[in-house]
Amino acid sequence: MKDLVIGIDIGGTKTRAVVCDGNLRVLGRVTRPTPAKAGNGAMVATAADMARELMAGTDGALCAVGVGAAGVINHLDGTILVASDSFVDWAGTQVARILGDELGVPVSVDNDVNAFLAGEVAAGAASRRQNVLGITLGTGVGGAVHSNGWLVRGAHGAAGEIGHVPGFGDALCTCGQRGHLETLASGRSIARRYEELCGMAMDARQIAAAARAGDPHALAVYTDAGMAVGRAILMVAGLADPDTVVVGGGVTQSWDLLEPAILHALEKEPPVSGHPIAIRRSELDSDAVAVGACAIALDLLGTALERPDELQWL
Repeated sequence: MKDLVIGIDIGGTKTRAVVCDGNLRVLGRVTRPTPAKAGNGAMVATAADMARELMAGTDGALCAVGVGAAGVINHLDGTILVASDSFVDWAGTQVARILGDELGVPVSVDNDVNAFLAGEVAAGAASRRQNVLGITLGTGVGGAVHSNGWLVRGAHGAAGEIGHVPGFGDALCTCGQRGHLETLASGRSIARRYEELCGMAMDARQIAAAARAGDPHALAVYTDAGMAVGRAILMVAGLADPDTVVVGGGVTQSWDLLEPAILHALEKEPPVSGHPIAIRRSELDSDAVAVGACAIALDLLGTALERPDELQWL
């Protein structure tokens, strides 16, 4: 009987789970609404039920579970430290302990963008790359850094949070500060800026369609978003020197509008290293966080088998 691992992506509106073999090949997947307003117990119970559903339809033995979730997370013990108010009673939840007790296997928990990047490095667009910046463009903007083969978390678990780097105008960010990258490059900000320019309320996907049809205001907000992402990449390049950037999230459904502006920003001000940076769209798409959670869980399991008293696996 083969060993299997489950990865669970707990998002604000949807929870997605995949079951993978040891080579991170996806064998099955399931998606359910996230009961974010029902509290931490309901969210963990949903994750456990999804894991059981996947295992019921798969021939194998569950050896580990990985979870990717938004917020600041203590990856050493799998506790949610800080979460948005979209999640009721989520901060302080010991997800790894509770889910581990439910399923009877080791559980790892990490930030969702860290998991996204781990997935792309392990089995996606950045496979076999050692120095990678991951960016997610969705309702908000997230980031993660993989340096010399290791996921970098920083002193407080906030390394790579590129969405909240200042220097991008003066608009109010969702975090309460001003001028962050997220105010230009998130789906929410694209919609806000378009409405400010022409008085029409549309979502990012509708604005992309308008841009392709030649709407100058729609083209402008997507160009500004891509240029801002390019500038942010240059900032990280001066500190972490990545050779690859992987971009994911719902806004990348409009990659044809974003990519030219990102590349133009990099051509306008080349990285200080003098070497080009490969810009790639996510290959794992909506599976990226869950597959990355599987990769992190397998790393945890490997360390636990080799050094049972050591939990700091990355």
